Amino acid sequence: MEKKIFIKTLGCQMNEYDSNRIYDSVKRLGFEKTKDQENLDCYVLNTCHIRDKAKEKVYHEIGRVKELYKEKNKPIIVVAGCVAQAENQEMLKREPYIDIVIGPQSYHKINDKLLNFIKGNKIEETEFDAVSKFNYFDNIKNKENKISSYLTIQEGCDKFCTFCVVPYTRGPEYSRPFNKIISETESLIKSGAKEIILLGQNVNAYSYKEKSKVYRISDLINKLESYSELKRIRFTTSHPRDMTDDLIECYSTSKKLMPFVHLPIQSGSNKILKLMNRKHTVEKYIEIYEKLIKINPEIKFSSDFLISYPGETNDDFTETLSLVKKIKFINSFSFIFSPRPGTKAANLDQIDKEISQERLLKIQEYLFKFQLNLNESFINKTIDVLIENELEGQNKLFGRNQYMNSVIFEGNKNLIGKNINIKIERVNQKSLFGKVEKNNMRAA
Repeated sequence: MEKKIFIKTLGCQMNEYDSNRIYDSVKRLGFEKTKDQENLDCYVLNTCHIRDKAKEKVYHEIGRVKELYKEKNKPIIVVAGCVAQAENQEMLKREPYIDIVIGPQSYHKINDKLLNFIKGNKIEETEFDAVSKFNYFDNIKNKENKISSYLTIQEGCDKFCTFCVVPYTRGPEYSRPFNKIISETESLIKSGAKEIILLGQNVNAYSYKEKSKVYRISDLINKLESYSELKRIRFTTSHPRDMTDDLIECYSTSKKLMPFVHLPIQSGSNKILKLMNRKHTVEKYIEIYEKLIKINPEIKFSSDFLISYPGETNDDFTETLSLVKKIKFINSFSFIFSPRPGTKAANLDQIDKEISQERLLKIQEYLFKFQLNLNESFINKTIDVLIENELEGQNKLFGRNQYMNSVIFEGNKNLIGKNINIKIERVNQKSLFGKVEKNNMRAA
């Protein structure tokens, strides 16, 4: 009998990719995914530990599900992802409603864990085993059929920034075999992918050695370039230390690599970067920026900013603002520092909340302004948009331009999967709105 499973995904694109692969795996046990959360056999919460109060959000969500099934047979409750990795058995002790806790490097074991639970055993599985995980999923076809598809090429982190839990929840850096990535790429393209987004905690640290050849992310981009059905290539998230010249050169040689670079800097102060153990300087970051702008003046940058890291003075914050004004980042993320248990910064003295909030609002004022300025520059212009899907219940289509801006317009569903010229009529901070430019429409 068919069993129903629902996965709620929190956090990063890597979690979205992982959730899709979990679906591919549990289908072998007869589970089919559903959006109906009220009639489930299995509920999976795929968690993220990056943002504030991540652990409490998990228990809040489990409480919601518990209330939903108060008078019904409960589904199997699985907590997966980075919070599961960090908390492991403590979750089973604190919330008996949870049945299985499984970390991100153990997803290849999820079928076994579900079968063992059905036999009556509560389970915690948080062993780091990236090699076995990818070997397992390499034998299961990725059945995602999205126009824009994620593809994990690298996991883990060896950088050990003082504020970050990723090395503890995702483990050390591991790069997948080149040929396995290409095989999955071809599977995604056959399923209809027109855009591939290469993923990794430090995606540009990708390095796989086979015989005498060392493959880098630039090799992957050059290979993806050769597939005529594929129209766009992106990658995220990068580290400035791994932004090598061969990768920078791809922005000159590749016609499909989008001119949009998400490159987190975290702070514009060298003092704070050193305290964070970021292993790069502001000067090095600007050097990367200038190399890319020289190759293509149309390239835009986005970034991550961690505000009020312990020790940040007004002068340090002013230096961050100066960098923001210089580069005019778009689509950036900014957060006030909050301690993560187990990290080196966890016990440092925090900056006053009012000061931190003032700084956050100040930097967001500029970040939002630069985003809106870019969006407004598209008004009355015709831009190339890859159409991804139809917006549910709105009778409108959704796509993205080269800078990842959302573009919404009225159109026929047969345009999905095509590159279409859209004339932009109005915008807000997050989205562009327009109409099909019929005389200039091109279907790719």
